Amino acid sequence: MTRPTLIACSHGTAFEDGRRAIRGLIGHVRAILPDVPVREAFVDVQKPEIAEVVGEVAASGSAVVVPLLLSTGYHTRVDIARAVRPFPHVLAAPALGPHDLLALVLEDRLTEAGLRSGDAIVLSAAGSSDPAAEADVRKMALRMAHLLHGRVSVGFAAGAEPRIEAAIARARQAGARRVIAASYVLAPGHFANVIAEAGADVVTAPLAPDLRIAALVAERYAAACAELSAGVGR
Repeated sequence: MTRPTLIACSHGTAFEDGRRAIRGLIGHVRAILPDVPVREAFVDVQKPEIAEVVGEVAASGSAVVVPLLLSTGYHTRVDIARAVRPFPHVLAAPALGPHDLLALVLEDRLTEAGLRSGDAIVLSAAGSSDPAAEADVRKMALRMAHLLHGRVSVGFAAGAEPRIEAAIARARQAGARRVIAASYVLAPGHFANVIAEAGADVVTAPLAPDLRIAALVAERYAAACAELSAGVGR
């Protein structure tokens, strides 16, 4: 019996290095789930659009849309939700964050960037006008603080306050000699560049591709498949 198609839905970017990172992440997902058909889709910038892919897949079988997005927001609650709504045999999984696996990846990116005792950390996210997205980022900061045994503040590139520049300034005003912007974005692109230019002393690399994030995608897929099998999807 064919398993539901996994539709990996990312934001989309005009930056080739960002596209390469997402392709690498999806390659990891395919390696982890070799018996699962995997399709790629986007909510912006790139093609094919999520509604198009869902319609094609739904015509011949069931599917799970896994957002390659770190927080709940407009793209999960509107774009993806609208795409799956007509099809009872297609289910959308939650966004990837907040999650402990993401915290572990962030910890490694900080270590790679040379994290020192006493550094101030600003979890730097793309941002959204959706309050649920801001809440997700703040929950992620709490997980990071627990993991690192220290305070982690937040900053946003757009859509929410404080902006990353303001969060960095506050950390310096509080006495930090060095501020690290922990890039809470999956791939290189516009928002990664905004974070890099916000004035931190050190900026970490984006999160993808990473096998742990692929494992998280597989976890979201498995949970949604269980819901489909139980008939409690929507």
